[in-house]
Parts: sequence; structure tokens; C-alpha cells
Amino acid sequence: MSYMSRAWRAAAPLPAPWRSPRPFSSASGPTAKKSVPYQKTLREEGPGSGEPSRPPPASAQVVVVGGGSLGCQTTYHLAKMGVSGVVLLERDRLTSGTTWHTAGLLWQLRPSDVEVELLAHTRDVVSRDLPAETGLHTGWVENGGLFIASNKQRLDEYKRLMSLGKVYGVESHVLTPSQTKDLYPLMNIDDLYGTLYVPKDGTMDPAGTCSTLARAATARGATIIENCPVTGIQVRTDDFGVKRVQAVETAHGTIQTPCVVNCAGVWARALGRLAGVHVPLVAMHHAYVVTERIEGIQNMPNVRDHDASVYLRLQGDALSVGGYESNPIFWEEVSEKFAFGLFDLDWDVFMQHIEGAVNRVPVLEKTGIKSTVCGPESFTADHKPLMGEAPEVRGFFLGCGFNSAGMMLGGGCGRELAHWIIHGRPEKDMYGYDIRQVTPSSLHGRFHHSLTDNNRWIRERSHESYAKNYSVVFPHDEPLAGRNVRKDPLHEELLQQGCVFQERHGWERPGWFSSGGAAPVLDYDFYGAYGRQRHRDYTYSRLLGDEYTFDFPPHHDIIKKECLTCRNALALFDMSYFGKFYLVGPEATKAADWLFSADVSKAPGSTVYTCMLNRRGGVESDLTVSRIAPGAPGSPLAPAFEGDGYYLAIGGAVAQHNWSHITTVLQDMKFQCKLLDCSEELGMMSIQGPLSRVVLQEVLDTDLSNEAFPFSTHKITTAAGCQVRAMRLSFVGEMGWELHVPRADCVRVYRAVMQAGARHGIANAGYRAIDSLSTEKGYRHWHADLRPDDTPLEAGLAFTCKLKSSIPFLGREAVEAQKAKGISRRLVCFTTEEKVPMFGLEAVWRDGQVVGHVRRADFGFAIDKTIAYGYIRDPAGGPVSLDFVKSGSYELERMGVTFPARAHTRSPFDPDNKRVKGFY
Repeated sequence: MSYMSRAWRAAAPLPAPWRSPRPFSSASGPTAKKSVPYQKTLREEGPGSGEPSRPPPASAQVVVVGGGSLGCQTTYHLAKMGVSGVVLLERDRLTSGTTWHTAGLLWQLRPSDVEVELLAHTRDVVSRDLPAETGLHTGWVENGGLFIASNKQRLDEYKRLMSLGKVYGVESHVLTPSQTKDLYPLMNIDDLYGTLYVPKDGTMDPAGTCSTLARAATARGATIIENCPVTGIQVRTDDFGVKRVQAVETAHGTIQTPCVVNCAGVWARALGRLAGVHVPLVAMHHAYVVTERIEGIQNMPNVRDHDASVYLRLQGDALSVGGYESNPIFWEEVSEKFAFGLFDLDWDVFMQHIEGAVNRVPVLEKTGIKSTVCGPESFTADHKPLMGEAPEVRGFFLGCGFNSAGMMLGGGCGRELAHWIIHGRPEKDMYGYDIRQVTPSSLHGRFHHSLTDNNRWIRERSHESYAKNYSVVFPHDEPLAGRNVRKDPLHEELLQQGCVFQERHGWERPGWFSSGGAAPVLDYDFYGAYGRQRHRDYTYSRLLGDEYTFDFPPHHDIIKKECLTCRNALALFDMSYFGKFYLVGPEATKAADWLFSADVSKAPGSTVYTCMLNRRGGVESDLTVSRIAPGAPGSPLAPAFEGDGYYLAIGGAVAQHNWSHITTVLQDMKFQCKLLDCSEELGMMSIQGPLSRVVLQEVLDTDLSNEAFPFSTHKITTAAGCQVRAMRLSFVGEMGWELHVPRADCVRVYRAVMQAGARHGIANAGYRAIDSLSTEKGYRHWHADLRPDDTPLEAGLAFTCKLKSSIPFLGREAVEAQKAKGISRRLVCFTTEEKVPMFGLEAVWRDGQVVGHVRRADFGFAIDKTIAYGYIRDPAGGPVSLDFVKSGSYELERMGVTFPARAHTRSPFDPDNKRVKGFY
């Protein structure tokens, strides 16, 4: 029998291998049998006969591929929403891939409001809905969850979760070490700072859950076919050049279908290749061990000791012990034949979890190891699942890459995916999941198309996301992996001036400027894993480490200086990473009228701030749209075109999402026009502040007076002998101009502006300053204040909707219906007198009741106050009018402590918009 202590001592102190030395084996060590800890698995139903469990039908409305947690949940929810002709194909038996060996934990609290909602639905499905529908027990056990904090920062993170949980009705309690000992007598509390206890967390049984889902889905008309591997995906190209799913080929027949859902887990990448779709995930070994019986462990809550990177899952009268290591093993050659399989556990890799487990529950040192469970799991570059319609092929949906959380997120994500397929959008905001979105919702915009097949980038980022899975989630953290992929034309210039860069969508963008000199981002060192030498004296990493706080960071005063320089003189912001698209062609105006909520069909030279909506009236984007005249062939600044033309400037972190949304609408509506991407060919710098006109008048060859160059207009002019497009706009609430410059000319124009501004006190400023300044002015941020489940009326952007005209636009009917009914929630600005840092997720209290939570918060240096924005509701269910907002008494709860707050119905800074118009 292997014991924890013996396993620990026996581990060889050698660096873990980069890959498993053999497909299903690894380094020698203490032995224990390979076996999952469940009384029943679907493997026991017998091996496949080689024949499908039933013949495939000739056609189906939707074909789901993969019979694990996500496949079963998606099939169940599609059937429950009334879709007939849903077919699930499983190459072996249900759960046989990765689901069968999962630990099955469900924690209700995560540092994301969307994930809290998704987890709540999963819990409802397995604990309430399925038993009520089928009369069967899914295997749900509600034994509670306990998060361990060994330091103040960790407990502060848990207190943030507790505050968010109050908004969603999730019961949780912060416990002292002694209270924790009372709850969990076998726990060592000597090094505890505190814990967070969530009584209604629990565990799920993979076989019980999936078999019950299958029973409920088939009762509603779905067809589930086991032993039916997919061999091909037929894709057709329609008359407009759009690729669409046509059929699914199996070893036992072809199914005609317009929709395929890829729920194939670690095999999703191979399935995607059959359709010509890139699926950016990697397969890794993920392991836990199961102990022998432990006296007194019965009914104890599950434990997550994040600082030790270990979890302890109650398994009857034993524990399953696992975690996330810094040197996981990549599964290099994913086998198509792997079913109900386990790898040999590599003890050299796993040993790092043993010390933490024994420290937390000392009885483990004398407890035997009954079995090891090491199986494949799929992981992604940002540790979020891949969901939504793939950008390459219409009708090909992804529901994969769940980072070993497919069971706990399965119910919520399965429901959203079903809603997506039926209605064209998920019901909740799935930004951060949707494969079409950039940075944390769909594949369409989450990753730039240049990254989804970049194996080095995917591998590096997936490794870092895995290794940091249990790290404290700080508001301003940045990745060290996969950096320097996309650099703008001013990158080297700004680097030498102390720019500390952020990463968005592969771009390096300015975050803030350090006075300590250059802080380059170095090649990824895998945190010293796999025998790599870890970087020493790494300035960027050190500066990033200073951000690891829930207080104001050490460079708070530097960001203050950047902000106040902009408010009092002028600052230059490099915004070259912005998406820059042209919408041109014979029906460009027709398309623009339909796409954009505001009236953008004005004369060339005009610029309009607008939203793009979905059919439910939710905001898919906010952007500026400029009407342009035809230019010269091949010019990125003023392209040649026939018909009408519009220039779109979009935040770089959401550019891919915008591209995909617009492309989808153009395809669906069959508009005769083109969308052109010039993001890489053009740079963009924004000069903002009271002295911007004085300085730029020396650089630009045009009159910048209010009369000659009013706000919200643009024109082609020259700067330092280079042709540029100047736009009078602001995203910080000051008078200023954006300069859109051909890439080759950016450095020359930048230097000319800085030289002219030197005697006026010009300074570089980054996106941390932009965040603060825009928050202070009340300008919205997509995807914080604005998400696809928020409407313009709720967000205070009714002025962007051309409702007084008769021009139809996407989402108009939904907006008009909401206007007639009244809005049930409203975005409100709050300020606190106490200078306390807030970052979002804080609970909003009105007259002693929780009415919402903060979406975005920052410190406003000009008004010298903390500023927060959050959507609030009326607990009585009535409309949220301005009178309702004004009549309440408010508090914001930060980490369990409430602070009095004032609600504002207008911007707390320059509410009359005088400054942007040049009136100081």
C-alpha cells in the first residue's frame, strides 16, 4: 500500500519532463492502481460491439458531437427548448472521453458574475430539475465547500466573492481559524488566516448526471447514438461565398444537417479540422489520487487550498486529492481510440500537491492511497471554455475546452449554447466564452484569427493559465506567456520611454509609464518548469508583481500624474491597437442603416458615436463611424471604392468580435458591400487636453478652430509632411484629436507632436489613465458597462438610437418595446467620499437591500473620489426610473465592508460637456 508520506519521500527531485516519455506511462514512483472512485461508470455497461446503438437518421436539425458533460447538457437543453430532430453522436459510450474521470466538484462562487449565474444553473439542473423530470437521482451531494486563506490577500479575494454572492443569493460565511476547526476537526489551522464557507456547494457524479441527462433528453425527442464515430464534416459554399455546414459523416451513414456542435473535449481540435475550423486548445494530463478510508472525514465539506494549489474532495469516507501544478504534462499525440482510459500517474509531477494536502489535513500522512486517476483534459489560452459559432464556418458551434470544469459549468453553458443555436445569441452575456470575442466570450472575437492556429501562443498561454489557475485573481494582472505577438508602430519608441505594456488580443498596448526606464516583456520562461531557467532581474515581472494587491498599487501616483496632465495640459495616448475597418460598396449605406443604432448616413466628414445591437436590443458594440469619400487605390488612409464608404474605429480588445458580428449580419442580410480590415496598416494616436489645439495647430496643416473643425468631424490633412486623418473626438472628456496615420509614418508624426508639445508639458499616458479618465467622465466601456445583454436604454445610451426616424435597424423593435414597458434595471454612477479602491463585483445596497453589483470602478483624480458603475433593479420588480434612483440611500459593499455612496444621474465630471467642445 502506498502512503502519502512515503510517496512524498520517494519522489525523485528531478525536473518534470516536457512530455510523457511514453503515451500512457510516465516516471516510476510509488504504485497504486488506476481507477476512478465512483461506484458506477458507464464503462460497466459493456464494450461497444462496433455497431451503433441505433442507426443514424438521414437528417437532423442539430447534431451534437461528443457524449460528455457538455454534449449531454447541450442536447438536453436543446430538447427542453423545443428543438426537434436533435442527435447526439458519441464515438464510444457516454462519458468515455474526459467526463468519466472528472472529480465533479461544484463551487458556486467565482470572480465573475456571469460564471456565478452559469454555476447556479448547473446546480439547479442536477439537484432539482433532473430529479423532478425523471425521478432519478443524479448523484448530487451537497456537503458544502471551504476555501482556505493563508494570508490577507487571499482572504480579501474570498471576501470579494462573498459580497458578489449576496447579489445572487449564494450563502457564504467568512470563518475564523477556530470556527474552521469546529467545522472540519481534522484540519490543521496553525497557518490559517481565515476561510470562506459556502454551505450549498457540492459534488456531482459524472455517470449519474450524464445518464440522467440522456434519459431526460430522449424523453423530449432527442436521439442519442453511441458507438458512432464522426469521420467527416461536409461544408458547402453558398452563392455569396459563405461556408456553411451541410452534413455530418459517420462510420455508419451521413446525416444532413445545418448545425453541428463540437463538444468533443480534447478531441475537439481534430473534429474542427474536419470542417476547416481552428480550435485553440491543448490536451494535458490532469490528476488526483483517492485515499483509503479516513475516520471522521464523513460529511466534511470539500476543500480548496489555493495557496497550496490543492483540493480535497469528499469521496464517501475518503478523500480525492488533486490540484494544478506548474509543470503539467502535455498529451502530445491525442489518440482517437482512447476511451475510458487513464494514464499512469507521474509522481514527479504530482508530488508538489502532497505536501500541501498533508499540511492541511495531517491524518493524510498515515493514510493509504487507494487509487490514482490521471486522465486527459483540454485547456485553453485564457482558462475559459470555447463557445459559439466558429468564424470560419456558419453552423459549426463549439462547446469545448472547459479546463477540467466541464461538469460544474456544463449546465449553464449547455443552456446558453442551446439558446445561441436557436436564437442567434446566448441569453446571458457570454463575453469571455464566445469564440468570436476577443479577450475574455465567443471564439469569433475572443482570439484574433492570427492566434487561433498559432501553436506556440496557444501552448504558452494554456500552460500559464493552468499553472496560475489557483492564483489570486488580481484586477490588473497581465500574462507573461504569449507576448509580443502583435506590436504597433510606436512600440519600440514607447518602450524606451518606460512604457509598461498590457496585452489585449495579441497586441501590446501602453498600460502606464514608469520612470525607471525600459521594462521589456521577455520570452516566456514557463515559470522555471521543464528545466527552463527562470528570468532573473525581470523588471516587467517585478512591476507586474507590484499590482498584486487589492489596495492602490505603488504606482497609483504615476497614473494620477498622467490623468491630471491630461486634465490640465495635454497627454498623448497611443491607441494604435484599435480596430480600423472600412465598410464600402453599393449597399454600404443600406448596411450601415441596419447595423448601427445611430443615424450615420450623413455627409462625408462627419463622425458619429453609435452602438450595434442584436435582435434582443442588447449592445454588441459601441464605436465611432465616419462617413468618407473615395480615395486612392491601395491607400490604407483613404481607399478607393464604388458606392458609399464608412470608416469604423473600434477598441482593439473587441475588434475581432465586431468584425465577426458585422460579417454575420452582412451575410444574413446579403448586403452588397465589403468589410475591409486596415488595423495593421494604420496607427492611431490621441492627443487630449486643454492645450491640445495649441500644440496640434503647430503640427497639422489645417485650421483647428471650433468653427473650422467642430467636434465629431474628421478630415484628411498633413502632419510633419505625412498624410493623416484627423478626428475631433474624445474618450477622456477633454478637447482633443485622434490622428489616424499610415504605419510607416507613425514614428515621424509622434515625434513631431511630442516636440511641439514639449514646452507645454505634454506627457505620454496609457490605458490605465484612459480607464480612470473615461470612468470619471461617464463614458461607457464595452465589455464592462456594456455587454450583449445590456440595452442602450438601460445603459443611458438612448441618444445613440435613431428612434425619432423611421429608419429600421437591428434591435429596434426590442428597444421600442422596452421603452414602452419601462426598463427594469438601469446603469447608475456612484461615488464614495472615502478613498477606497474598488474594481468591480462590489454589491450595491439601496435602503438596506441588495439591488445589484458594480460592473466597473476606478479612482477619479480630478474629482478625487472613487467612482463605480453598476446596474440596479427594484427589488419589488417595478421599473427603475430616475426618481427611483434619486430617492434611495446607497452603500457599496467591498469585501464585506459597506461604504456610503452617492448616486449620480449625470456625469460627476463636466456634466455639461463643455470641455470636449473646447470651452474651458
